[in-house]
Amino acid sequence: MIGRYTRPEMRAIWTDANKLSIWLKIELLASEALVKDGIVPAADFARMKKGADKWFKNPEGLFERQKELERTLNHDVIAFTTAVAEKINHKASRWLHFGLTSSDIVDTSFAVQIAQSADLLIKDIKGVRKAMAKQARKHKLTPCIGRSHGIHGEPTTFGLKMALMHDEFGRALKRLETARESAAIGKLSGAVGTNAHLSPKIEGFVCRKLGLKPAPLATQVVQRDIHAEFMNTLALIGASIERWSVEFRHLQRTEVLEAEEPFKKGQKGSSAMPHKRNPITWERLTGLARVLRGNAIAAMENVALWHERDISHSSVERVIFPDSCCLLNYMFHLLGRVLDELNVYPKNMKKNLGISLGMWNSQTVLLALIRKGLTREQAYELVQRNAMKTWEVKHAGRDDADFLEQLLSDRDVSKHFAAGELEGLCSIEFHLKEVDNRFKQLGLIK
Repeated sequence: MIGRYTRPEMRAIWTDANKLSIWLKIELLASEALVKDGIVPAADFARMKKGADKWFKNPEGLFERQKELERTLNHDVIAFTTAVAEKINHKASRWLHFGLTSSDIVDTSFAVQIAQSADLLIKDIKGVRKAMAKQARKHKLTPCIGRSHGIHGEPTTFGLKMALMHDEFGRALKRLETARESAAIGKLSGAVGTNAHLSPKIEGFVCRKLGLKPAPLATQVVQRDIHAEFMNTLALIGASIERWSVEFRHLQRTEVLEAEEPFKKGQKGSSAMPHKRNPITWERLTGLARVLRGNAIAAMENVALWHERDISHSSVERVIFPDSCCLLNYMFHLLGRVLDELNVYPKNMKKNLGISLGMWNSQTVLLALIRKGLTREQAYELVQRNAMKTWEVKHAGRDDADFLEQLLSDRDVSKHFAAGELEGLCSIEFHLKEVDNRFKQLGLIK
């Protein structure tokens, strides 16, 4: 996924040049801490910094030299330290990587990249939630039919749908903030995590400078349940995107058409049928969410490693973490655009409300009859009987099918109500009376 569809800020995090720059920063921070600890002479550290600065100014050159060396050495970290030592070009280079193992550098750098990516994704969630909130407020009282099993239920509002979406992505935001904190874990505790060659002070100093927390205990690597948690968080956010993509795909169906993704001038919908306006963005988001879930499964497989470490996780992570972070970043870009430019059709919502002939008042009448003294079974039988008669009139092709009129014509029902009482119950306003309270509860209005 690192390509033209991802945004440059996220793509830059996962480049090899950025990774090696973080590696170099970690190495220098460790050496700086060793100076404070009285192990590395200050003059040697100054030499190390001077040589390293040449690579900081040319990270792409560092990457190219590392790759050149790796072809012979077949070890990425040794190729890196060799390239850095070349620039130091002094016996001071002996302090480079002192007391460290490769995973001290790799895992700590990895945590920095994850944290940087999470920060961008957190910004993305906040951005799309603003678009959701805007649509929610705009359509707070735009009535539409609510559906269960795909069948008309009772009225809701399009604003409540968008408020629900806003609330769901509020939970996504909290999960991602928690996952970021959990994943921002570094380690410089050596080959099996015992701090045998570097004191925990060194580890603490480096992690603090990088904005990380040191792992309370590690093996040669940071434990992979931490990374699996992060990947599962991304997958769960993707699942929420898919949930709403499916909703809007249904709302764009020709016979529904209550909301439609933007269709720009010059756009084509089908190579065969020029009339088509397909929900391609929502379908793309639906499909990409599956990739996030697949990557999360791979992250779960990485949790089980041999003893203090093997490298079965390493090759997997080089694919799934850049892919998932860049992919979700791209998905948020698509989601924000389509929400900002969403076509909403209140007239079609009103028309669709009429399709069920007012039968969305069935529960209202049921409960009113119970209040009048009927048992639930008696009330249910009366309401269902009239609903079925309304459908029969409709299916017979007659134009006079109407649930309220059917109820009024049934003496077993109408005798329980005063004049005008049923009409007052069977209104759209009855169903929307708590909308403002919901919006206040969600913080969408004061």
